[in-house]
Amino acid sequence: MKKNGKVILTVISALLLVYLILLIPDSPPGVKIHKAGEEPFIWNKDDLWKGLEKTFREERLADPALREVQIIELKNKAETALCKTEGEWLPPEDPVFDELVYDFFKIAPVVAAGKQSNDWFISYYTRVRNSIKLQSQRWDMNSRIARNTIYRVLYGMRAAIEELLLQSPGMTFDPEMFIKDERSVTPSAKIFGITVHSGDLLVSRGGAVVSALISRGNDYSGNFSHVAIIYVDEKTTIPYLVEAHIERGVAVSSVAQYIADKKLRFMVMRPRADLPQLIKDPMVPQKAAKYIYHEALTRHIPYDFTMNFHDPSAMFCSEVGSCAYQRYGIYLWQAISTISSPGVVMLLHNFGVENFVTMMPSDLEYDPQLVVVAEWRDPQTLLRDHIYNAVMDVMLESADKGEAIRINFWMLPIARLVKGYSVILNLFHREGPIPEGMSATQGLKNNAFTAIHSRIRSETEEKVRLFIDQYGYIPPYWQLIAMARESQLKW
Repeated sequence: MKKNGKVILTVISALLLVYLILLIPDSPPGVKIHKAGEEPFIWNKDDLWKGLEKTFREERLADPALREVQIIELKNKAETALCKTEGEWLPPEDPVFDELVYDFFKIAPVVAAGKQSNDWFISYYTRVRNSIKLQSQRWDMNSRIARNTIYRVLYGMRAAIEELLLQSPGMTFDPEMFIKDERSVTPSAKIFGITVHSGDLLVSRGGAVVSALISRGNDYSGNFSHVAIIYVDEKTTIPYLVEAHIERGVAVSSVAQYIADKKLRFMVMRPRADLPQLIKDPMVPQKAAKYIYHEALTRHIPYDFTMNFHDPSAMFCSEVGSCAYQRYGIYLWQAISTISSPGVVMLLHNFGVENFVTMMPSDLEYDPQLVVVAEWRDPQTLLRDHIYNAVMDVMLESADKGEAIRINFWMLPIARLVKGYSVILNLFHREGPIPEGMSATQGLKNNAFTAIHSRIRSETEEKVRLFIDQYGYIPPYWQLIAMARESQLKW
């Protein structure tokens, strides 16, 4: 019995020693953080947002005939502003661009209350979108004024459109929004009813919390968190998506797999047909897509958590499309993304990011070399998308105030065992619970971050339900922000 007792004591002591060794914190990484040194874009228009909601409430009770007269006047004003941008090259500081945006904001609540002019409103947005993309071809997209102008127009007007869509009866709107059918000679396929061509870039938003962080964690907060490039085999016409996944690195997916990986929205972008590289060789998009497709099949390309687009040995999602086109002389992201907010830098650095002058998915929309072909939104998840964003924005506000992610230190040994198991799975080309390139500590922080978002989101969703019961409409984004702030928990 004494011998058995000694054995048990020895085993317990050994396990305790292993546990204590696994409790040793990670050594400081000793890496240099490449900071942006810019300033995040801030709307600073709280009074305007509240005024627009007040207008919406009043217009819901107004005489429909009087509302229609008002809409006609606002339409004429908006059309006049748009005409100023057509047929003439304008600098980004021209006041007409602000006029376009704020006229659009003013008409939005009136149209939303009446709903008779929805088609015009969306069509007008499409025309403005095409006009400013054309104008931006002559702008220096690395200048602050150009970035701010195109962001205010494209992001601001999308926000207004989506507030309108959310007020649609039963949220029954067409998910597809066709913008411009840019000419392409490469093989084609269909995704969600939209015709795409080989070489097209699909900029999307997933349903995970980390997707919200990527889309919002930028000097120009956006709606997208992922980029994939489509390759259509010229012989079989079978389409494939080449994309970088946090869990497994760069991989090739079928359209069915791409769709199955939950998408809240996506946007189809295509190189302009009049780019010098495409005039010389219209098949460049096909060649670029085929190149990266074969790269993904012939070598293991791990996910690049550092977000260093200068090193193709590992790639994050934006880098896949960038690398493919760079080989053929097209350098995407004419305006490189910057991440300057201290809170965002801290959060992303927790997950291994070292480069904060990089390529963010949402910013691809502002590249003049690319045309927006179409956009798709899931009507059933649009409100969820907005709630995720609002909660994330509030969490980033807290991060800027110095709040940090706290983990359960005593779970570190277990996380390290899970990481070891994940490494073994990775050796056999299988995904582990903790992604390749992510440490056990980073895995714990990711879980903690997701749990915080989930708790705040749950309380915010309850406030949304109460708001709808009381006022009879879905709360606009600025109300979601206020609700998320009320629901916020200390990290």
